[in-house]
Amino acid sequence: MASMTIRNIDDRLKQRLRIRAATHGRSMEDEARDILKTVLAQQEPTPGNLAGAIRARLQPLGGIELEIPAREPIRDAPDFSAA
Repeated sequence: MASMTIRNIDDRLKQRLRIRAATHGRSMEDEARDILKTVLAQQEPTPGNLAGAIRARLQPLGGIELEIPAREPIRDAPDFSAA
């Protein structure tokens, strides 16, 4: 089994962990272990397509029709032969 040390925990957070552990009748270490196990056992949402997420969020607001400008003919290539 691996061990881990957590430093710089806020005093208020440590107090809440102590109270929660006492409520469940176990040590702070055991309570922290259980919290980690519970949270990490939850399935994380699968990452989606960013464009699809933006579209889904904005679709209820309605769309905007933009005028697409006509394409212009391609310009002639510059002549670099005259030096």
